Parts: sequence; structure tokens; C-alpha cells
Amino acid sequence: MSLIDELKARSNNSCELCSSGTNLSLYEVGPSSSNVRGNEIYLCAKCIAQIDKKEDFNPAHWSCLTTAMWSEVPAVQVTAWRMLNRLRRESWAAEALDMMYLDDENLKWAKATGDHEDDGSVDLHRDANGHQLENGDSVVLVRSLDVKGSTVNARLGTVVKNIRLDPNDTDYIEGRIEGQAIMIKTMYVRKQNAQIIT
Repeated sequence: MSLIDELKARSNNSCELCSSGTNLSLYEVGPSSSNVRGNEIYLCAKCIAQIDKKEDFNPAHWSCLTTAMWSEVPAVQVTAWRMLNRLRRESWAAEALDMMYLDDENLKWAKATGDHEDDGSVDLHRDANGHQLENGDSVVLVRSLDVKGSTVNARLGTVVKNIRLDPNDTDYIEGRIEGQAIMIKTMYVRKQNAQIIT
């Protein structure tokens, strides 16, 4: 039986944290050794995006942890403990943490990433109106920009298609204007066709 088939059988083909039955995939709970098996769990895309801080953190989604924390699967326990720590300002999460028990080995594993020291805040690439930007989006310049060392004309209203996010700094994106790749501050763009957040 393949690993993915084992995970499907173990989880009843549902997310091992929130019990969702859609967009499921294997998730490796780090840190891991290349030859160790047992750190994989079966999760939905929403849980993965929030665990990996690629989506805004939604505390309401994580009420499922009060059930998942009792799983017999160490990787599920470790993930639940980490997420409860991110939510520790919520009274229900603090109570769940007080009740939860991890043996010494799993507690060491849970603390290995340092994730338990973070709060739920997520640093994402956002445009001038607060919309989340993603690779491949099109944006519009909200002001004219001077591009140092170039004759590129970056005027207000210029559309920049197929942007790439700077993986090291959420304040910058990369785009092409007049065929030249330039770095642009996210505060100077708005996502094309996005509604204004009020």
C-alpha cells in the first residue's frame, strides 16, 4: 500500500485536523530526516495554507483543534500543539493547551521549528488597498515611479502583468515594464480588478 493510500485509510479520506473532505494532500510535518517515515499527515488546502502562513490566519477555522489534539498520530498531535500555541491568546486555545499532553520526544519535535513562539500574524504581499498579491497577478501602478538607472516610463495607471513575489521581502514584487524587469514596492500598486476593502 502506498503512503498516500495509508493516509487516506487512516484519515477516512478527510483532513486530519479539520475533517474537511476537499482539496486533500499529503503534508510533511518538519523538521524531518529523509529516512524517517511517520511525519506525514493528510490535510486540506486551507489548513496547509494557514500552517505555512500563505493565507490570513483565521482562528474560527481552528476550533477543530480541540478534537484533533486527541489524535493518536504523533504528527497530528505536534501540528495541533503548534497551531494551538499560535492561537494561545484565544481562551479556548489556552484551555486546550493546558489539557494537552505530549511525551518528551514529541514535545521536543513540536518545539524544533520555533513555530510555537509565533503568534498568528501572517506577513503577506499586499497591495495599496490591502488585497493579497500572488505570483502571476496583474497590478496597476497607483503613482508614477522613477526607475533608477533606466529610461523605463512607469506612469500612474501602467498595468504590470504576471508579477512575481519577492520571496525575501513582502514589501516588493517584480514585474516587467516596457520589457525591463524592475522591483516595485507593493504600496505603489493595486491588484487589477480587485474590489476596494472598506
